Amino acid sequence: MDITKLRKDTPGTTKVLHFNNAGAALMPAPVVNAMTDYLDEETLYGGYETMMSQSSQLMAFYAEAAKMLHCTPGEIAFTDSATTAWQRAFFSIPWQNGDNIITGNAEYASNYISLLRLQELFDIEVRVVPDNIYGETDPKALEQLIDKNTRLIAITHMPTSGGLVNPIEEIGRLANKHGVLYLVDACQSVGHCPLDVRTIGCDFLTGTGRKYLRGPRGTGLLYVRHEIIEKLSPLSLDLYSAQWTGPNTYKTRKNALKFENFESNLAAKAGLAAAIRYQNNLGIDKTWKRIQELANLLRKKLNEIPGLQVTDNGKVLSGIVTFTHKNYSAKDIKVHLDKQHINVTIVPLANSRLHMEKMGMEEVVRASVHYYNTEEEISRFCEVIPY
Repeated sequence: MDITKLRKDTPGTTKVLHFNNAGAALMPAPVVNAMTDYLDEETLYGGYETMMSQSSQLMAFYAEAAKMLHCTPGEIAFTDSATTAWQRAFFSIPWQNGDNIITGNAEYASNYISLLRLQELFDIEVRVVPDNIYGETDPKALEQLIDKNTRLIAITHMPTSGGLVNPIEEIGRLANKHGVLYLVDACQSVGHCPLDVRTIGCDFLTGTGRKYLRGPRGTGLLYVRHEIIEKLSPLSLDLYSAQWTGPNTYKTRKNALKFENFESNLAAKAGLAAAIRYQNNLGIDKTWKRIQELANLLRKKLNEIPGLQVTDNGKVLSGIVTFTHKNYSAKDIKVHLDKQHINVTIVPLANSRLHMEKMGMEEVVRASVHYYNTEEEISRFCEVIPY
């Protein structure tokens, strides 16, 4: 990868050392230009008119997302966040009393809160899969939890609280074997590593624009397998996702646009289309290799710092690196790094409660790298960590 060019495309690299890519990555110039061009035109000619003149750019989102995930454009919906995408998929399932859901220890708080909310509406059981010796969601243990009442398996691919990469393809084979719906939260993994929804075997996959795709905030995407779309009933419908066919009737769309609403941030959608195109042109295999190399180097150097403990687990590790320090709180470290113009974030217990309680952690510092980061930045980062 031409790192010099990639950093030239990324003005933010001249201002900060950005290790918060799992929060929100630095946007490249083509993404910002796509949004500002759209807004400039909208300012001069009007919102509806710009929507029409920019329709090819807006529709490019579906083609680029489908290329990235190896599906068809009709299986893709645009949303305002990964959480919105996840909830639209989750609450569209025709739940019944007595159903059960299987999930993992490393589930994200927003997802798990939706599970608890569903339990307030239906007599639903939530079954949590034990981790294996590597800290992954254990496929063998998961299969033991499946029965005739299992309606959904919901798994986070790359959890927010560590470098773990869950074995989603192996879990997908089990879901298909037993005929169970399968929802993958790929919020941290779109733009991070290769994703093929056919190989994964999922019915739904959700992602965000702001993280490893390097798109704008307030954007997300939802993949829904074509064969199940007509069996699903989204809670939120409008005149875009459905058509009012008579005084007392309506019919929904036959593709994933069934999960969209008419009103959305179209400038941001143009930006997300540009972000996915930028990633597709780079090549996800090169991206994944570069991120892993940088993250492994960061872990190696952090492990050399006295009093610091890297808290990642899993056989396969992502670009998310988490750690604690016996002498300093996560807040102390973040405040110190902020003064050096170095961006990290803190993951508190409440964001991934089951996993962090199991690990005995109240909070961790999360430093997440991207391909435009450098080996020199890693060295500088480790030099300024207090000890």
